[in-house]
Amino acid sequence: MKTLILGASGLVGGNCMRYFTSQGWTCLGTHFSFETADTVFYNTLDPSDPHNADLDAFQPDVIIHCGALTWVDYCEEHVDESYQKTVVSTHNATKLAERYKAKLVYLSTDYVFDGTRGFYMEEDDTFPLSVYGKHKLKAEDHVREHLTNFLICRITNVYGDEIRGKNFIARLSENMRKKEPMELRLPFDQYATPVNAFDVARAIYLLLSEDKKGLYHFAGTDYLNRVQLAQRVITYFGHEQVSLIPVTTKQLAPPARRPLLGGMSAQLFNEEFPHFRWSNVDDYLQEQKDKK
Repeated sequence: MKTLILGASGLVGGNCMRYFTSQGWTCLGTHFSFETADTVFYNTLDPSDPHNADLDAFQPDVIIHCGALTWVDYCEEHVDESYQKTVVSTHNATKLAERYKAKLVYLSTDYVFDGTRGFYMEEDDTFPLSVYGKHKLKAEDHVREHLTNFLICRITNVYGDEIRGKNFIARLSENMRKKEPMELRLPFDQYATPVNAFDVARAIYLLLSEDKKGLYHFAGTDYLNRVQLAQRVITYFGHEQVSLIPVTTKQLAPPARRPLLGGMSAQLFNEEFPHFRWSNVDDYLQEQKDKK
């Protein structure tokens, strides 16, 4: 299977590239703003950019679109940039799928929901609260309207191995290893279902291998708020100079509204792949501790 991964220098894209390659698939991974040794340049905002990789020579069977602007509060204050990097980039990815008659896999989020109850199913009504969530939903709708051969995979609170270590768990555990004083003011009213990017890659691989189509929710086996998530990290890497201060989201007053009871149910995927094992935060933290 020839797979084009847009945004392969990021967390999910990087894990997809590593896992698919290990399974014998031929992968071409691209970067836009952050280059790695294993990726080539492709501007998802401008397909006519003369520096773009030659996709005609690759002729992908599958296109996985992982690139987006995921800084939620930044999106709230930079609406046009958010629209360009999330919606316009998806328009262009859709055109590529049409051009090469390839299946498009689009990565979305639980921020398309309002967070009034959590454990969202695929058939639940969407109601995004933030610019980020609204743009992710617009991108989803565009894929549905223009393609029949697609997968939309919603994920949230993704963590795992990545070059930059930007995700919350990786960044927090690395900072704690330095044994420096740290004060964490975190919301205890924001809940989600964290998922390991390696599991996301494995799940996408299974869906593609079985030629599945449509919308799927991915979720790990934890349901945690941000305070509980930090407490897990502290259990493995904490020290006496870590101060954890639980606060409400209202007290933090972020620019973008959050779906407080977020997270998703992976019931549909689990029913179709009953032998698949989702890992949890403790699995990952223990692996990280064992590496040191």
